[in-house]
Formats: sequence, C-alpha cells, structure tokens
Amino acid sequence: MSRHLVLQPLTAKAFAPFGEVLEVRGAPDKIINQGMCGRHHDLADLDFGQGRAGISVFDATPRALPFKLEMVERHPLGAQAFLPMHQNPYLVVVAPDNAGQPGPLQAFLAGPGQGVNYRRNTWHAVCCPLSAPGLFAVVDRIGDGDNLEEHWFDQPWEVVAAKE
Repeated sequence: MSRHLVLQPLTAKAFAPFGEVLEVRGAPDKIINQGMCGRHHDLADLDFGQGRAGISVFDATPRALPFKLEMVERHPLGAQAFLPMHQNPYLVVVAPDNAGQPGPLQAFLAGPGQGVNYRRNTWHAVCCPLSAPGLFAVVDRIGDGDNLEEHWFDQPWEVVAAKE
C-alpha cells in the first residue's frame, strides 16, 4: 500500500522553504546585449561551502504518473540547481530536514521555463522528467567530502496528478 502526494503547481512562494524557483518573473533587472536581452539577475543562493561550483549535464530517463517515490536524497555540503534544457514539465518532490530525516513531503509540477535550486540539506526526489528529452544542466558543489545522503522509505509514496 502506498501513500499519495498530490502535485501542485511550482510557485516561488510554495517552494520558498526549500530554495528558489529559477524563472523569468516581471521586468528584467537590466537590459544587455545591445538592448536585445533582459537579464534577470542573481536568482539563487548558490551555497557551495568549502567546494567550488561545477556544471554537469544530466540525461534522465522519463518517468510517468503516478510516480512511485521510494527514496529522497539531500546534499549536506552544498546547494544543487536544476536547469531544464527542454520545455517539458517535470516532477519536483521536496521535504525539509527534520533531525536528519525527511519532514513532510511536498510534490510540485515544474512547468516550461522553470528551474529549481535546492538549498543545502533539502531532501528531494531524484531528477524526474515526464517526457524525453530529460536533459538538465545541474550546478552543484564539486569538492572533498560526501555530499550525498539517501533516505529510503519503509513504505513508498505515490505522486499523482491533481484532480481537475
């Protein structure tokens, strides 16, 4: 028997306890490139502790709804940002840290043009595109130390779409 998490739209306000939604909101901070580009500046708290920033490309296999969530992970030594290299929706499941264990889970549906930055120690699901390609640019900590912890649930969760 699984427990259910109902997807909600990804908004900056709802996601704020876990990090930042990386998207265009409002007017740009600055116009650059001969007036042809709006710069929306400094959208995330990129905390890398004693490490350095690195950029990787993830090529994730698409998942389907309902999605069986068996584990979450966190990064205790630095933040991790996911920037989709596509315009497809994807799943974002997060939980606050509760004394080394995941707290209450929340499930979001990220839409076109939305990336996320997970703060250090935010529990989150693995990369979950809902269609191909599942390409993401990932900005995270590169350095010494173990920056990955996993938590496997005794009983899985099922992430489902909201009823319309």
